[in-house]
Amino acid sequence: MSPLDQLMKHLARLPGLGPRSARRMVLHLLKRREALMLPLIEAMTRAAQDVKGCGTCGNLGGTDPCEICNDRGRDRGLICVVEDVADLWALERSHAFRGLYHVLGGTLSALEGIRPADLRIEKLLTRIDAGETREVILALNATVEGQATAHYVAERLQPTGVAVSRLAHGLPVGGELDYLDDGTLAAALQARRKTA
Repeated sequence: MSPLDQLMKHLARLPGLGPRSARRMVLHLLKRREALMLPLIEAMTRAAQDVKGCGTCGNLGGTDPCEICNDRGRDRGLICVVEDVADLWALERSHAFRGLYHVLGGTLSALEGIRPADLRIEKLLTRIDAGETREVILALNATVEGQATAHYVAERLQPTGVAVSRLAHGLPVGGELDYLDDGTLAAALQARRKTA
C-alpha cells in the first residue's frame, strides 16, 4: 500500500470523515506541507507522548492531576459526573460550571457488555469518601443507557449522604416547539419552574 493510500485509510477512520473527505484532506495537507502537514505531525507526536489521563477525574491533559483538578479556584464541593471527556470539554466551553469533574468512561450497556465494574464508579465513591464533596451533578446523556447509568450511580451515592442532582432536560435555547421531538417536549414540561 502506498504512503498516500495508507494516510487516506487512517484519516478515513476518524469520526466525521469518510474516504472522500480523507482524500481531500490529504491533498490539502500535501499542497501545504511546510505550513500545515509538518506542524500537524509535530503536534500529533507531542500529544501522543505527553497527553495523559488524569488519575483523579479521568480528563485528558498534560499533567496528572489535570489542570482542572489542580485549579484551587474551583469549588471542590461540586463534582459533575460525565460519560466521556468530550462531555467534560463541552461543559468547560460553556464557562457555566466552576466545580470539579468525574469522567465515567462510558455508560452501562447490557448489549455491549459494559458493567458497573467497567466504569469509574468506584473511583467516584472513593473521591466522595474523602469528605470534601457536598453535591454530585449527574450530567449524563439523555439516552436509555445514560439514564440507566444515572439511576445506578444515584443509587450508589445514596448511602454517602451527598446531594445528587441531574441536569435539566427540555427546550434548547433558541429552539422552536414545532421542531422538537415528543420526548424533549415532555421533559421540558416536567422540568418546568415558576417565573419570578
